[in-house]
Parts: sequence; C-alpha cells; structure tokens
Amino acid sequence: MKYGYTILYVDDVLKTVNFYEKAFGLQRRFVHESNAYAEMETGHTCLAFASKELANENNFNVGQFGEASAPAPFEIALVTDQVESAFNHALLNGAVEVKKPVKKPWGQLVSYVKDCNGFFVEICSPINE
Repeated sequence: MKYGYTILYVDDVLKTVNFYEKAFGLQRRFVHESNAYAEMETGHTCLAFASKELANENNFNVGQFGEASAPAPFEIALVTDQVESAFNHALLNGAVEVKKPVKKPWGQLVSYVKDCNGFFVEICSPINE
C-alpha cells in the first residue's frame, strides 16, 4: 500500500487549479471534462481537488470545511529550497499571508499562506535529517 493523493473539496475546481498554477507554480496533471475533479503534478503524491457537489454525491457533507472563514483543520505543505521567493510569489498571485518565513529550531525555514479557498498552505524548506 502507498499514499496516493489528498483531495481538497472546493467550490470551484478550475479556479483553484488556476490559483495553484499561478501562486505555487504547480502544473495540472488531469482535469475531468465535468470540471468537478482535477489533479496537480506534485511528485510522488498527488494533490487533487473535487467539487463540493461531488462530495455530496458520495454521501458525505463537507459543510463548512474549506470556507474562507473556517478553513479545514489541516494544511498542505509545499517543499522548496527557495522558501522566501516562493512565499513572495504566492502573495503576488493571490495567496493571503498568514506567517512570514521563520527559521525553526530544527533548521527548517517555514512560512504559511491561505489559498483561494481558505486552506492553509505551508511553504517550507526540506527537513535535514
């Protein structure tokens, strides 16, 4: 067994895909013709988006999760050697600043933004093991 992907449920899949392309430089891997599901190219594990309507069709209600006023209680992390420039690029392309890059005691540089749906996105350096 391996971890395949994470799906974030959003109001507008194409808007979210376009945001992640502009703000974080990710590339779309797949967009279904219904525009209710899309995947981004992120390496071994895929980041995917699905419409809230699709979630409801699957008999679960995502409710307030993902709303800008009440973001889901998790974050996604994007790892880069260029944290400060990636953070600034994200802000210039519509991300909302949560926390500027800061060096953690274990040596990792970490920053936070919110995406166009209110989800937390950590932009961080690799952890040196």
